[in-house]
Amino acid sequence: MYLDGLKSNASRLLSHINWESSQSQVCSCPQCRHTFTTRPELNRNTLLNEVIKKLKKTTLSSPPPQNYAGPGEVECDFCTGKKFRAVKSCLTCMASYCQTHLQLHYEGDAWKHHKLTDPDRNLKEKLCEKHQKSLEIFCKTDDSCICMMCVVSGHNGHKMVELETEREEKEKQLGATLSDIKRKLEEREKTLKETRRAVEEMKMSVVREVDENEKSFTCLIRCVEEAHRKVTERIKEQEKRETEKAEEVMEQLEKEIEELKRREAELKELSETKDHLHFLQTFSSHCVLLADGDSMSFTVTADFSSEGLRKELSGLTKSVEKISQWDIMRRSPSAHEAPVFALQPPEPQSRDDFLKYFCPLTLDINTANRKLHLSEREQEGDT
Repeated sequence: MYLDGLKSNASRLLSHINWESSQSQVCSCPQCRHTFTTRPELNRNTLLNEVIKKLKKTTLSSPPPQNYAGPGEVECDFCTGKKFRAVKSCLTCMASYCQTHLQLHYEGDAWKHHKLTDPDRNLKEKLCEKHQKSLEIFCKTDDSCICMMCVVSGHNGHKMVELETEREEKEKQLGATLSDIKRKLEEREKTLKETRRAVEEMKMSVVREVDENEKSFTCLIRCVEEAHRKVTERIKEQEKRETEKAEEVMEQLEKEIEELKRREAELKELSETKDHLHFLQTFSSHCVLLADGDSMSFTVTADFSSEGLRKELSGLTKSVEKISQWDIMRRSPSAHEAPVFALQPPEPQSRDDFLKYFCPLTLDINTANRKLHLSEREQEGDT
């Protein structure tokens, strides 16, 4: 109806414009439609002028765009068919309105004092379950929102305030709670940041430590393998020397055995001859006895072990076994316990520090090598 009135006023305005531009002899009044044969003198129509001013000021001349309610949006309770999106909810009417149906709340005197709020799909929650009236009062005694009927029926003597007043007090509490949460949040974020930095530093430390340990253990293993190789080589060399000496003696013994067998055969043949002259003539040359000292003597060394080397290797083994007795080797932290990265003795900070912890191993290996070389020199001096 309001839009129809606007259209009628616009039509009259258009007629007025036609009146001003008309050049014919017959004129028609744009207000009452009365015709004149001669154009009368016109005066300002104050009523129409006010209407025109209102039309210029209001935005209803081009109705605001309407949007249909989408998923999750509040619908207008008075639209039929496909509903428009509500722009306001009335706590007095307990209904939601689109822009078009909301105009009565702005124009009608009966609706001007209604309480409008942003669109709310849960308007029923704002009603008292018992009296179905708007919740307008807060009972501090019962810590609940109540309606005016509840004030006189069940909350006599209770301390009550308006919702706005209680909201202000609760907002102060809310502000204090938010400040506390913000402080705790900052503390947690700081702790989280520090923990992440500590984890990154720990990981880099672990990488460095694993690398240094790898180098140290590789050096130790290489040293042990080198000592083992040298000991094996020296034993093999000693075996070769003893074998060569034994082969020389055996070759000489085989020659002496061959010679003795030959002379034995000759003497047996001489003893069996019947010719007394031949026997006496050859006896002196065949019966010359060999001196026992002429034969070579040799003792094969079958024991290649070195008691000193055995002791050194035993000490080295014990030193290596001590590594497995360190806390870091024997202790596995539980899930709720912070991992311990410090060694017992204290974690070395560099390769040199790490080698200090292996000083007994290094000394054992060096001692074994020195004694091995000394034994070799003594054996070479004997030969």
